[in-house]
Amino acid sequence: MPVESRAAIMFSPREPLRVETVTVADPGPRDVLIRLDAASLCHSDLGYIDAKFPHPVPAILGHEGIGTVVRKGADVRVVDEGDVVIPYLLPDCGECPYCLSGRTNFCVQLGRSYAPGFPTWFSYQGTPVHGMLSLGTFSEYLVVPQDQVQKVNPAAPRGQASCIGCGVTTGVGAALITAKVEAGSSVVVFGLGGVGLSVVQGARIAGATTIVAVDLNADKESAARAMGATHFIHAAETDPVAAVHRLTGIGADYAFECVGSAKAFEQGLACLSAGGWAKMVSVGLIPDEVPIPGNWTNFVGKIWQQSLMGGARRKDVAGFVDWFMDGKLDLSAMVSHEITLDDINHGFDLMRQGKSNRAVIRYSDW
Repeated sequence: MPVESRAAIMFSPREPLRVETVTVADPGPRDVLIRLDAASLCHSDLGYIDAKFPHPVPAILGHEGIGTVVRKGADVRVVDEGDVVIPYLLPDCGECPYCLSGRTNFCVQLGRSYAPGFPTWFSYQGTPVHGMLSLGTFSEYLVVPQDQVQKVNPAAPRGQASCIGCGVTTGVGAALITAKVEAGSSVVVFGLGGVGLSVVQGARIAGATTIVAVDLNADKESAARAMGATHFIHAAETDPVAAVHRLTGIGADYAFECVGSAKAFEQGLACLSAGGWAKMVSVGLIPDEVPIPGNWTNFVGKIWQQSLMGGARRKDVAGFVDWFMDGKLDLSAMVSHEITLDDINHGFDLMRQGKSNRAVIRYSDW
């Protein structure tokens, strides 16, 4: 039987989301119905709301969350009803060359939910509603294909664990999997939202000895230091490039751009030491039409990589949850605001103002 669910719907970009009751269809043979306990707000969602990137409407955005499987299709093998799971935005079809080679984070079916004929399980007053990347965690209930669901430790605190499916995985993965930060190295991180703070923590776990956190909001310093930053630069008052070179002598070994800003990219590149094959990793989403700043000289002896979900695979999510439960991953400063679904637009206003690390929607009592 279909279920009714409260959800925040984007009817048009640049307009506030509207909380309405939607119908969630039955899961198909290879799908699962999840009741979420929590969902968190990501900067990628804001990019669609503010029309920086296109998205079909009406749509239910959201791709970070944690909840319980309440129903599954007859052919589902990866989870059972009652399992606590995290939805994952990258599919893992198991059939394409990337999946067969183990590089499931590059599955060719990414974005399949926008292809003609792919099902959407949401509807509002009889009109189909798109779920973002086959998800849509701004709905209390959602149906997800089984290859986008990861079973995790059921004891994980819901609010903090809800961030792991994207922000934490992307940031920690960018440091440990994409960049492979080395012990004793120097790292600079631009942008201290959920992803940037997770990069800071990934650098700490890797053993970096100098971790410079950069943000336009001075209030981000305490969270950055809690995650492992050794230095903080308030970019609204201090030139981060000059400051990083003063701290390191020749520049940083690694730079991470976690804002989706061409200016932050250019500054990050300029922070790197020259001639040592230092790495610049872009994590934030920058529109394709924005030209890459800099010139050929800026790239001499440097490596630039664009990271997708930090290079992490779906199964890595369960490992990061285990790290969280074991204390290796500290998310105590990650969630800065808990909100209700009705307060979702306020949550995005906080993000626009740079006042939140992660705002989490509470769907149930934890």
